[in-house]
Amino acid sequence: MRPISSFLLVRRFLRSCVVVCVATLGWVHAQAPSSPAALLAPSGTLRAAINLGNPILARRDPVSGLPVGVSVDLAQQLAQRLGVSLQMVVLDAAGKAVEAVTQDQADIGFFALDPQRAQGVAFTGAYVQIEGSYLVRQDSPLQHNDEVDVAAHRVVVGKGSAYDLFLSRHLKHAQIVRAPTSPQVVDFFLAQQMEVAAGVKQQLEADAQRVPHVRLLPGRFMVIDQAMGLPKARGQAATEWLTQFVQEMKVSGFVAQALVRHRIDGASVAP
Repeated sequence: MRPISSFLLVRRFLRSCVVVCVATLGWVHAQAPSSPAALLAPSGTLRAAINLGNPILARRDPVSGLPVGVSVDLAQQLAQRLGVSLQMVVLDAAGKAVEAVTQDQADIGFFALDPQRAQGVAFTGAYVQIEGSYLVRQDSPLQHNDEVDVAAHRVVVGKGSAYDLFLSRHLKHAQIVRAPTSPQVVDFFLAQQMEVAAGVKQQLEADAQRVPHVRLLPGRFMVIDQAMGLPKARGQAATEWLTQFVQEMKVSGFVAQALVRHRIDGASVAP
């Protein structure tokens, strides 16, 4: 057998080094983290589910007809930060917004934190806190929140809303009746001759000015933490990036300024 020359040995060694380097570079490329835009808006457009059922977060501008509000401002700011265009997926109920994000029909949404929703949605920390209240007729014998949960009472909530989910767990005796959306709760409550309506305090206050002979019970039955969410399948890196974005929007004063800009009373920046 002829001995292998030093030249051949060196060439084989270098060739093996090239193979190892190429393989290593390929592994590093595969492990490299995706950009925030790729994580949150993989299509190149940020699809934001905007729920008009909660006037604290979004509503239609009476002049332009376009959605405006705190959640719209946050979606626009996020799209700008990512360097992508924004597409608003406008919906009339929180349950529909949750479904859109869970089924990957939207990239982000704005929801009340609730463990049931966390099955398909990954949440950030809260950015706003709002209150849930009860509304009754003016001649109702009810005076306090703790008088609501009795078998004779029917409590109207918006289907799939935070109040629906919360009260479904906490009311032990009263019957829950679901209106199609949260903005329809008071009209449904009056038309069906129900005993109690439940919803966002500000929405109920606006309804109490709109229709006669109703009043809010004092205080609140829950504090609602509003957060941003994204499809759980997007992974931990996407959730952490969006969580950091929300925290920055709070610390910078962006959320507080949005509340003032849209004249939202009764809501506060979450701690």
